Order: sequence, then C-alpha cells, then structure tokens
Amino acid sequence: MKLSVVILNYNVRYFLEQCIKSVQLSLQGIESEIIIIDNNSTDGSCAMVKEKFPGLTLIENKENVGFSKANNQAVAQAKGEYLCILNPDTAVSEHTFKACLNFSEGKENMGALGVYLMDGTGNFLPESKRNLPTPKASLLKLMGIGRNYYAKRVAAQATGEVAVLVGAFMFLKRTVYQEVGGFDEDYFMYGEDIDFSYKITKAGYKNYYMGNTTVLHYKGESTQKDAAYLERFYGAMRIFYKKHFQTNLILDTSVNLGVAAAKRLRKNSENKPRQPLATPKQAFLLTENFTLLKKLSENLEIPIKSASKAIFQDALHDETLFVFDASYMPYNQIFSVMKQLRNRKNQFRIYPPQSNFILGSDQSDEKGTVVVF
Repeated sequence: MKLSVVILNYNVRYFLEQCIKSVQLSLQGIESEIIIIDNNSTDGSCAMVKEKFPGLTLIENKENVGFSKANNQAVAQAKGEYLCILNPDTAVSEHTFKACLNFSEGKENMGALGVYLMDGTGNFLPESKRNLPTPKASLLKLMGIGRNYYAKRVAAQATGEVAVLVGAFMFLKRTVYQEVGGFDEDYFMYGEDIDFSYKITKAGYKNYYMGNTTVLHYKGESTQKDAAYLERFYGAMRIFYKKHFQTNLILDTSVNLGVAAAKRLRKNSENKPRQPLATPKQAFLLTENFTLLKKLSENLEIPIKSASKAIFQDALHDETLFVFDASYMPYNQIFSVMKQLRNRKNQFRIYPPQSNFILGSDQSDEKGTVVVF
C-alpha cells in the first residue's frame, strides 16, 4: 500500500465529514487507506463515520488521550509506505497527495513534508513553515515581537528546506516516523510537531515545505482556548527545552517569566471585545444544483443567488458571501478563488459533495460556522 492518511478527530463532526470527502477525492488512483482515530467525541462524529464511511478504519478511544498518543496508536495500524498526519478541520485539493508523492520520491534523505496552509478567510498561515524555536526566538514570539520564529527565507509559494512543520499536515515515510519514535507522548497537545520535526532533522533527514500545494485549515476549530488550553500550549515550551536544550537557572527563569508574561498578554487580548463582522451585502452560490439553492435560501438570513464560475472573470468582489458547491467547483479552484478574494471583507462557505450542511470560518482563532439544513 502506498499511503495511509491518519485523521485524529475530537468533536468536529461536520468538519471531519468534509475532510474525509476531500481526502477520498484526492486519493483516487492511489493505493491507500484512511484511518480515523477519535478521542472520545460526544458530538456524533463516530456515528457519522460508521454511517457514511463504513469502509474506513475507525479507532474509538474511550478518553481523550491527546494528539501524540492517538496518532501513534493509529500509525501502529497503518500499512502505507507513506503517512499523512492530517487535522480533521482541513480540506485537501484533488491533487494534494499526488503532488506530495511526486515530490517525496524525488528527494534523498526525505524527512517530513509540509504544504501551504490557508485559513478560512483565504489567508496564508505562517506556521506552515517555521524555524527551530530557540529559547530566545520563542520568548520574543510569545511576547509578540519576534521576527525569526517563522521561516521567512522560504517564500509562502516557494519550495525549500525548513526546520519545523505544523502537525495539521505532515507527509512522510512510515519508516521515518517509526525510526524517530513517532510523536513524543509527553506532549498532550501543542509542541509535539516542533519536537517531531526536530527529532527528524537530528536523525539526519531534511524537512521540506512545498508552497505550490494548498490545504485549507480552519485553524482553531479543534481547540477551545480556555485556561487549560493556555497551560498546555505554553507548558509544551517547557517540555521542549528540557528535552533538547542544555538548561540552566537563568534559562529556566527566563522561560518561566516569558511564558507567564505571554499567558497574561493572551488572556488580556482575548478579553477585549471583538469587532462584529459586517453582514455581507450580497451572497452567491456557485452551483448548478437548484435544489441546493432553494434549501440555502430557506436557511440563510441573506438572500442568495446562483452564479457560475464566470462571475470571477468579470470583477473582484467585496463584502460578499460566497458558497461553493464542491460538486460543481473542485477544491483546488475554491482555494484559488479564496486566495484571490481574501482581505476584501468577503466570507466563504463550502458545501461538501452529497452533504446537508455548509461550513466555513471567518476568523482563524475562533470556532467556525456550520449551517445544517
């Protein structure tokens, strides 16, 4: 078998359904398997997988064991020569996995491969490619003044070697995963992708970023940013430095002070009232499905009209809600339009093939929107 796609889910039932459908489209023509591992979701995720995707491997944990342990569980059952570790709040294009395989099989000492991650507003996520987070670089980043945390020497749409990739999408050989011991289970969530990337490079492999392949990542969808989140996020820093850097009293004190200051800054910023998003002036459904148009008209607060792909050839649009029917418009085209129309006060929703909902996210640090009909 060529490829095993591992998707770890926790309470994102509708995003998981879209993710699986996009993955299935991308895997056409590749000898592959999809493994879903669920960390005790309570939102009907597992029932959905059993009903809609009975041929997939589903592992149901009876408790939330965290990111590292769950992915290691799933990889232990994987049969593919290659692995893709994938978040459930993602959607891949029809060409994603073929592009990753073509790139990886032409590289010597190939470690892990990452791609251009885009949020639900069409904007690039800079954590797609990062430098090794030295204590100084990380502390400056935590305090909002760091410039060396992200791997800016490789342009967003370029391809090159980078130190650290993000766990939302990691593509690599299963033998490499096994050689470095998988994800370190001392990390419950956050930091494990940094640790994993670092272990790969320490083993003599090279990590790469491929900027000509886009994956949609509704960042923030899988996590609740509460006090426990903050403690796990910043606590992961301490674990990483204890494992990989020679620590001393000055470094330990600096890290602890920096983490404490960053937590206070983050709490203060989250307590500030957010500006409500403006209501779109118009809405378009990109489709040839008029039954879908009727259903959405009954479930949206704003009038919606059908349109063809030609609408994007006429002019740029502002303050518009776009709903993409993924049965009519392929994911790679959807991603391209989202990039083109980003930062123009537009909002984007996707109707996955043969589903009963649309979904999207208008802010990369908040939970997304799902409309079920």
